[in-house]
Amino acid sequence: MRGERPPSTSGPRPAEDLPVDPDSAAPLPAGPERPPRPRQWDVLAVIALGGGLGSVARYELAQAWPTAAGTFPWATFTINVTGSLLLGVLMVFVLEIWPPNRFARPFLGVGILGGYTTFSTYTVELRGLLATGHFAVADAYALTSLVAGLAAVWTGIALARRLGRLPVRRGPRRRSQAGHTATATARPEPKTGPGGAGEMAASSEGGPR
Repeated sequence: MRGERPPSTSGPRPAEDLPVDPDSAAPLPAGPERPPRPRQWDVLAVIALGGGLGSVARYELAQAWPTAAGTFPWATFTINVTGSLLLGVLMVFVLEIWPPNRFARPFLGVGILGGYTTFSTYTVELRGLLATGHFAVADAYALTSLVAGLAAVWTGIALARRLGRLPVRRGPRRRSQAGHTATATARPEPKTGPGGAGEMAASSEGGPR
């Protein structure tokens, strides 16, 4: 088509071309026939080790801070909020500050923080509060856990970027400039007035002829 520029090969890669986990795997080729991915026993081993350590830390904190029946589960709330904060910090360091490492995210993120935080205990405690008629406490627990968790993740990301002297992202434009998230650039709408189509074609071809 005349006047149309070829697609640019520079700039951030599209999201569908990025690997699912850049620490451990390369992107799979597109198409129905994909080669089988080899089992990564070393990655599974570090995940298991980290998960055991995180689970032990959660268990010890829950035992040290017991919750009476019908009261706000402060132990699980604190565990999930602090885990969200640490996860926000970790992802900035893994993706933007530290050099590539095969085991950093599986061990620290999936393993330790995955074993430390708990959605199942949160759900069981929430169901217990509802079953015993403590609806106000259940509502407060459900709402504050979600809001505080999201706020903790954002705080962790902002804190890590400050510590790493990176600009704090505030929108898609900053993410696109950082080169980590591809954002679609809106094409200018053609003018409907006289000469609009001609001006658009001339500008795309480098000027009037």
